[in-house]
Amino acid sequence: MWKLIKKWDLSIVYRSFLILLDILFINISSFLALWVRFNMHIGEIPPEYYSSVLSLVVPNTIFTLIVFALCRLYTSLWRYASIKELVYIIQACVVCMLINVLAYYLTYRPIYRSYFLLYGVSLFLLTCVSRFSYRLVRLLYRSNLHGMHMRNTMIIGAGEACNVVMKELELSTRLDAKLRCIIDDNPRKHGTYIHGVKVVGGRDTILDNARKYGITEVIVAIPSAEKCEQRKILEICQKIPNCELKILPGVYQLVNGEVTVSKLRHVEIEDLLGREPVQITTEKIGRYVSDKVVLVTGGGGSIGSELCRQIAANGPRQLIIFDIYENNAYDIQQELTAQYPYLDLVVLIGSVRNGRKINSVFAEYRPDIVYHAAAHKHVPLMEDSPNEAIKNNVFGTYKVALAADRFGTQKFVLISTDKAVNPTNIMGASKRMCEMIIQTFNNHSNTEYVAVRFGNVLGSNGSVIPLFKKQIEAGGPVTVTHPDIIRYFMTIPEAVSLVLEAGASAKGGEIFVLDMGQPVKIADLAKNLIQLSGYVPDRDIEIKYTGLRPGEKLYEELLMDEEGLQATENERIHIGKPIDFDEEEFLKDLEALYREAYGETKEMKQIVHKIVPTYHQREADIERDRKLQESLRDDFPDNASALPSAFLNRSVADSAHK
Repeated sequence: MWKLIKKWDLSIVYRSFLILLDILFINISSFLALWVRFNMHIGEIPPEYYSSVLSLVVPNTIFTLIVFALCRLYTSLWRYASIKELVYIIQACVVCMLINVLAYYLTYRPIYRSYFLLYGVSLFLLTCVSRFSYRLVRLLYRSNLHGMHMRNTMIIGAGEACNVVMKELELSTRLDAKLRCIIDDNPRKHGTYIHGVKVVGGRDTILDNARKYGITEVIVAIPSAEKCEQRKILEICQKIPNCELKILPGVYQLVNGEVTVSKLRHVEIEDLLGREPVQITTEKIGRYVSDKVVLVTGGGGSIGSELCRQIAANGPRQLIIFDIYENNAYDIQQELTAQYPYLDLVVLIGSVRNGRKINSVFAEYRPDIVYHAAAHKHVPLMEDSPNEAIKNNVFGTYKVALAADRFGTQKFVLISTDKAVNPTNIMGASKRMCEMIIQTFNNHSNTEYVAVRFGNVLGSNGSVIPLFKKQIEAGGPVTVTHPDIIRYFMTIPEAVSLVLEAGASAKGGEIFVLDMGQPVKIADLAKNLIQLSGYVPDRDIEIKYTGLRPGEKLYEELLMDEEGLQATENERIHIGKPIDFDEEEFLKDLEALYREAYGETKEMKQIVHKIVPTYHQREADIERDRKLQESLRDDFPDNASALPSAFLNRSVADSAHK
């Protein structure tokens, strides 16, 4: 409140100062018109003209101030004055000149005819001085305001975005950019000037001009350009040594007037992926989630927490977050409570492997929609602990899916992965079995089950980008498993929006797949991130190739050969046709898999291969598992007899509530 009062007081003081200045300039203009007319000699001015001007001083001042107020000369922000404000001044001065003409001729006061034109010109010039003097001082003494620590700045793009950036850089006292040159690919603009700064050439001259002008900052001001074009330009800019890259937000923000220099952000790795963001129909999502009880398992994780944010924004009747990690659950709870104080939020701690806990949650809250994001996802760790991957991913999914069927959930959405396609690791194979589980349930339940399959998520916990950043901060080396390894990438908001749209669009049984554009080399990501951090790859920060990890393959696929693609309303989202399989045999294999997984044996990998024929272990992994299995048999000969009774003691068809 005090800040508002202070701002209001400053505004009153500022306007009062302008009014006092205008009173002075109005009367100076009147006598300037007399002085200039008579050869700038006061003694030559006839006394009757003095008397005429003096007699109209008060009414002329009052009417002029009123006209100025009506023409917005006291409400415009002159710090950002442009041609429009100049037009306001011209309009006000012309009206005031006409009022003077009427006043003198209607009152029959003697005055020479050229007085009115001289008065109008004098008033216009003095008013411009009072309004534009701040900008003039900024232009002349800007370097002194910032001291000697100026950054030599290059702007890429000579369009409207460039104009916005340059205006604000000239006006802001907090920024220390010295504009040296502009780059634009349009040859017609080459050699021209924008606000006194020359357009020196196209993108092919970026490096030469960077050396010529000693560029230490590049601002990319082409928000309307396609992502692939921006990426090509950014790749060139990364070669400028000791240079900071910044990029302007989207062009829609220019239209809304939201873009200022403060909106400039550092170039992130997402800008170098060369793919437009997937646009999701949020209205459809909102209509579906609104007024529903929604359960998110794994709600504290990277994907789960973003799911909770977007669901909370669409007005659910109740949002239930279920997670085994209390710290993650606490963080998202505090965030949502602060942002949505009226949200009916329930946060529960527990494991999806605990069937009794899951059933009690469903029995108490009866969720309409379930988003199942709880899973072990780290490929190398799951290769070392395959039984845990099966327990958590496969049977955790089974228990949640069974509870959804038992308690009448409308829709169940599984978070899957591209690693489920032709998997070479136990994590991918476990997620493929999860897809098969929900496909089986969908065929025998009133609940609609759907899977959403996508690639790597930028910035998620344990993903490659945060790892690279930590390694760069530590001085390197940045570790990449193989120079040719490639992956599909997407952002967390994209992934979550896809999941939500899948839930809204699903009819049951689908596997939704995102068109993720071209895959990206992990080695290129590492190089880009090193350059974005201001270092030179393999000179300042070493890139070290460590070899493929257990279960890792050079590239990921989004579809198996048997799966076809169907179009949806969103051209970037497709539906893969589920592959048919023998459900009865599948359930029997799950029962055997359960015994082996909880028996802590390695034989369950053979069962995994039987269930998922496309799952293949590498030879080194098979030999390692064989030796370990022999050791376990020697050390624990009675291991098999200690297995619990079968978990899957009834078919899904029998478990359906209908």
